Amino acid sequence: MFGWEFPPHITGGLGTACYGMTKGLLKQGAEVFFVVPKAYGDEDQRAVRLVNASDVPINIEDKEFLEFTKNLTYVEVGSNLVPYLDPEEFEKLATETKTERQLRQKSVFARKYEFAGAYGKNLMEEISRYALVAAEVAKQYEFDVIHAHDWLTYYAGIAAKKISGKPLVAHIHATEFDRTGDNVNTIIYDIERTGLAAADRVIAVSNLTRNVVIERYGINPDKVFTVHNAIEPVEKPESVMNAKKAVKEKVVTFLGRITFQKGPEYFIEAAHQILQRDRNVRFVMAGSGDMLNKMIRRVAQLKIADRFHFTGFLKGEAVDRMFALSDVFVMPSVSEPFGLVPLEAMRTNVPVIVSKQSGVAEILKHAIKIDFWDVHGMADAIWGLLHYDGLTETFVKYGKDEVDSLKWEHAAVKIMEVYRDAVNHR
Repeated sequence: MFGWEFPPHITGGLGTACYGMTKGLLKQGAEVFFVVPKAYGDEDQRAVRLVNASDVPINIEDKEFLEFTKNLTYVEVGSNLVPYLDPEEFEKLATETKTERQLRQKSVFARKYEFAGAYGKNLMEEISRYALVAAEVAKQYEFDVIHAHDWLTYYAGIAAKKISGKPLVAHIHATEFDRTGDNVNTIIYDIERTGLAAADRVIAVSNLTRNVVIERYGINPDKVFTVHNAIEPVEKPESVMNAKKAVKEKVVTFLGRITFQKGPEYFIEAAHQILQRDRNVRFVMAGSGDMLNKMIRRVAQLKIADRFHFTGFLKGEAVDRMFALSDVFVMPSVSEPFGLVPLEAMRTNVPVIVSKQSGVAEILKHAIKIDFWDVHGMADAIWGLLHYDGLTETFVKYGKDEVDSLKWEHAAVKIMEVYRDAVNHR
């Protein structure tokens, strides 16, 4: 299995999903070698054997290696490829010298390479090197199937398949269309399409994503399977679950990247509608992203800043504490392949409102579902959960039971079926 991150060193939901998935597969009798660009030594390896790509040397004179590198296109891309870049970082990276680029390109084909394992300025360099390491790993280990997560690892999966002849399963957690709408980065799109086409089987995290893979990447529907994500059961500390609000008003929360995909502007417009009818509500936007400054300006224009709070990026216990302080959680995503955050909110006894344009809406019964663009519908849903206790109590009670049943061990059963299908047809 090729991933880009593994807990506790994660930047988003992908690493968390990989962790839960490997634990679920372990219960199904699978043995997993999980390859990451950079291991820190404190990862939980009870469910996996972690392979640190930074420790894998390559014989650059080996005939197989030389043959493989002939077909490897090393792509040097500017900082526009880095996912979550603010303007200051972009300007800093844009001034990088030509000499530095040439030195980095040479390092890709060195015997050993120290991965940063982050979404930094050398991302494409690391993806290219990761593919070389994958070929070496495929020669060293015995395995039955290759599983690659998202575009960052697809070249690695293809390399391992070419060397070993074993079937490749490509897991798509989010497409470039989800991240950018129709303003796609053609380089990332090409990598995604190449990986999905080369895979023997494709796993999509929702039917929504499956349709995108088929319609916008031209992939044969017969090899694309939906396996919805799950959530790991975690005991929350009492100090978090019993957190007390410092305000008397009800709290409505948005938590996620403040970027196009997540629909933050619709949340703000719904907040404005609520506050015109009831000032005893506070709205929280937790997260960071390229639309943060624009959202702050919009809140100021609407004159609701005294009831609207921006927390910045939250992680770990701070996220749990934010949920514990919330009365309603809203995920108004424009395009969300799945969406684990509502499940985390429900697990903390918070009723949720999710957009119909999300994968998680396909499986949740005890959540209010609205179209992301329907600001009036969103405002009505928020109003109902804030003012009708019976409605809230129902969603909290049954929502908690529902999310507790969404376990990775159940998803792992379906993943194992995909593995067997790939192996048998191979």
